[in-house]
Amino acid sequence: VRRVIPPIEWPAFADDIDAILALKRERNAVILAHNYQTPEIFHCVADIVGDSLALARKAMTVEADVIVVAGVHFMAETAKLLNPGKTVLIPDLAAGCSLADSITAEDVRLMRQRYPGVPVITYVNTSAAVKAESDICCTSGNALAVVKSLNAPRVIMLPDEYLARNIAAQTKVEIIAWKGRCEVH
Repeated sequence: VRRVIPPIEWPAFADDIDAILALKRERNAVILAHNYQTPEIFHCVADIVGDSLALARKAMTVEADVIVVAGVHFMAETAKLLNPGKTVLIPDLAAGCSLADSITAEDVRLMRQRYPGVPVITYVNTSAAVKAESDICCTSGNALAVVKSLNAPRVIMLPDEYLARNIAAQTKVEIIAWKGRCEVH
């Protein structure tokens, strides 16, 4: 902690950290914290840290009764989908992701109407409702392989425009991109 939080700031966080640690023990909870969390959360109370994919993978194996996701909505939804028997909480109901928030399930349905028969590939950093309207999901690491696996002349890639454009440059498949962007990346 000394390396990430100056000693002068310790009094500002100590009571909250102690209370969170006590609640974790009392409720048999584990905290999954995204890499973008503040140092006091990341280093002092989190049990598991990582990016959204790493947290999703860890959520599947959590044995605690309660999973607290210090991240955004789609991360908490993913944790619940992957470990449905657990109680999943998100501390900040206003925590959002500009990329995930750029598209809705209704938007996907409208894209399907506009491009009938064209497969829809959705980046995993989206809501469960958007994923449910898609044919297949991808990560940034497997997006090209997913596009190729469909053997289709054209695909719709949602919602990350930059991921879609970068993949389009690596394949002859026509990629119809959504105009979503992450304000952080």
